[in-house]
Amino acid sequence: MDELTLRISDAERERAVAALREHLLAGRLTLEEFSERVGAAYGARTGQELARVNEDLPETILASAGVPRKPCRFTAAVFAHVVRRGRLRLPKRTFAFSFLADVDLDLREAAIENPVTTVRVFALFGNVDVYVPEGVDADVGGFTIGGHRADWGRDAPSANAPSIRVRVLGFFGTVDVWRVPPKLDGTYGEIVGHLRPRSRRLPPAV
Repeated sequence: MDELTLRISDAERERAVAALREHLLAGRLTLEEFSERVGAAYGARTGQELARVNEDLPETILASAGVPRKPCRFTAAVFAHVVRRGRLRLPKRTFAFSFLADVDLDLREAAIENPVTTVRVFALFGNVDVYVPEGVDADVGGFTIGGHRADWGRDAPSANAPSIRVRVLGFFGTVDVWRVPPKLDGTYGEIVGHLRPRSRRLPPAV
């Protein structure tokens, strides 16, 4: 019998997910791609199904390979609406600042360099929306006066998932973190409209 048609074990699935995490940190996968492939790995039943998860990735992992663009260290908006998205390169720490403005920080296609990435958000009479793929470990905390801090979506991180720590300092500003399911497309307004009534919202910060 062909080995690829044999049933696989949980240990084999875990090894495949660990390899996906290394490819993510090497810049070969975006956060959204990582989340989708992890789901496929845990759903695989045979060696053939599991092999498809990594079939377009090299066996030798080089941490320095192919990470595009300069690091996204700072995003700021003053009296404006700023959208930051695409294949951003996230360093260990990045900052978002909004003063009487709106910021959409979309990290779904981001490439990361570390297992734990901290996004520090400063919202002064402004609004900041952070979008992460469902399956990533998004941890939200901080301090606000007035306004609100909330996170939305299905909080079910995958094993070996990287951690995005969103740390908020708000003064009459609003900060929302949205966990976006795979394949959910549309404008940011449509994404928010889809997630808001279906999500568990954390209590307002105190």
